[in-house]
Amino acid sequence: MSFSLTKKLPTPAEIKELYPVSPELSKLKEKLDTELTDIISGRSDKFMVIIGPCSADNADAVYEYISRLKRVQEKVADRLVLVPRIYTNKPRTTGMGYKGMLHQPDPEKAPDLLHGIIAIRKVHMHALKTFEMPIADEMLYPENFRYLSDVLSYVAVGARSVEDQQHRLVASGIDVATGMKNPTSGDFSVMLNSITAAQHGHNFIYRGWDTTTSGNPYAHAILRGAVNKHGQSQPNYHYEDLKLLYNMYMEKNLKNPACIVDCNHSNSNKQYMEQIRITQEVMHSRKHSREIHDLIKGLMIESYLVEGNQPVGAEHHVYGKSITDPCLGWEDSERLIYEIAEKA
Repeated sequence: MSFSLTKKLPTPAEIKELYPVSPELSKLKEKLDTELTDIISGRSDKFMVIIGPCSADNADAVYEYISRLKRVQEKVADRLVLVPRIYTNKPRTTGMGYKGMLHQPDPEKAPDLLHGIIAIRKVHMHALKTFEMPIADEMLYPENFRYLSDVLSYVAVGARSVEDQQHRLVASGIDVATGMKNPTSGDFSVMLNSITAAQHGHNFIYRGWDTTTSGNPYAHAILRGAVNKHGQSQPNYHYEDLKLLYNMYMEKNLKNPACIVDCNHSNSNKQYMEQIRITQEVMHSRKHSREIHDLIKGLMIESYLVEGNQPVGAEHHVYGKSITDPCLGWEDSERLIYEIAEKA
């Protein structure tokens, strides 16, 4: 057999029973959810900044990062809502390498999916309870979403997943802000089709159940750049790109037209310091055009305690430095947040 069924894992309901969210925490999450959906819908004129490490590889470093972010949030609360990235699933282009905390709670040890499920639930619950900030993660595996559905306030569907039918259908049953990235080809129409699918109700099989969803009105676009047929990065955050997206959005007549610009990935060609310049250009475009101002609801930035990145198992491991894509360091990130607040 090609498949070897090693161990039956607990269902999301069983994990939630073992590690429950208290009524108080559930109420807090509902409040945080509303802060973000109000931004997406335009009911709030605050600006969203989804920021944090490429992958949450170390719980203690993630907590330290968010504690710093919390202090900054208190200073910019009149203009910004900061959303910590706690990305516990890491997509890999070739399938090789570190796949995130879900697979490897300890990046230097063998994969352990049972402990991974528990680890990611614990890290999200602790961050939500301790820092009282809305938490974001990527829905890399649709069947795993419900392990975290009661703790996440923002869900991202990645560039390699956005064309997948199951991702679109599951997104239609999510009741928080859900960003659908443009595919790696950069095709806006594919991204808008995925938003259309997510905003409508569907009937499908999910985790062995006949499932019906009502649609997610807060599904929206994320621009992350593209890759051409030669494997070269092509940005899509420029003024002309944003105007094009606005016009295409209007033609689709979708609910709550909204977009988040991902300042890294193919927009920066993974040159992490370029995120500063890209942020400045997007904020200028918002100021120049009322249509773009109303469409662009936030930015996505990869940032950690220490700038750059390092390999897994580095001889001189640096605490709080990414083991996947390179990130901005804390000092640059803090300055950038204040600049965004001034221009929002």
